[in-house]
Amino acid sequence: MGPPRGFKFFRPWRTNSPNNQKGLSMSQTYELKAETRERVGKGSSRELRRNGLIPAVIYGDKQAPLSIALSTKEVTMKIHAGGFMTTVATIDVNGEKIRVLPKDYQLDPVRDFTMHVDFLRVSKGSQVSVQVPVHFENEEKSPGLKQGGTLNIVRHEVELNVSADNIPEFLSVDLSGLKIGDTVHISNVKLPAGATPVIADRDFTIATIAGRAQEVEAEEEAAEGEAEA
Repeated sequence: MGPPRGFKFFRPWRTNSPNNQKGLSMSQTYELKAETRERVGKGSSRELRRNGLIPAVIYGDKQAPLSIALSTKEVTMKIHAGGFMTTVATIDVNGEKIRVLPKDYQLDPVRDFTMHVDFLRVSKGSQVSVQVPVHFENEEKSPGLKQGGTLNIVRHEVELNVSADNIPEFLSVDLSGLKIGDTVHISNVKLPAGATPVIADRDFTIATIAGRAQEVEAEEEAAEGEAEA
């Protein structure tokens, strides 16, 4: 027997990690090997890509930017594995170990391969601003969803100010017991110790359980949340 009409499972935001039950899951760090780039510019970048490498830059921590080249294959695997933007990594640049946090990357819009990556240099105790994905769990334990309500997600990510050593891979929202008309605010979400939302002037909405009559209103709220993000 299938779920009641209107009951929707949002599998992309679920996880089987044991840490999910605690509301937080910290990403596992990793190491990449790199070499310095003496030449920069479009011509140099194209040559790197032909040789299986991608250009990247390490900046921040009051030090001069460092231009490097990384293995395209290794970086692309890390990006597609998930948690890339919330995981502190170590880059070995000609024997020098540098702790970094990915801040941006560019993909080729046609062929979907990695073209460039920006890394922020971080030291112990560094505070960073990072977008953390939101996962939803226990849909089957929500009376509102069982009755045909819809999970309307206002924010798929939440931007946090957090220690670089304490970045969660995701934030977990437990839907157990939620009825039609209930709202999940940021105050209902467990955050890492010392972490605070970048939006600090209000208790903003993460998601709602809406009935059919509420769906239009919830969609408008979701659009408003995306515009403010």
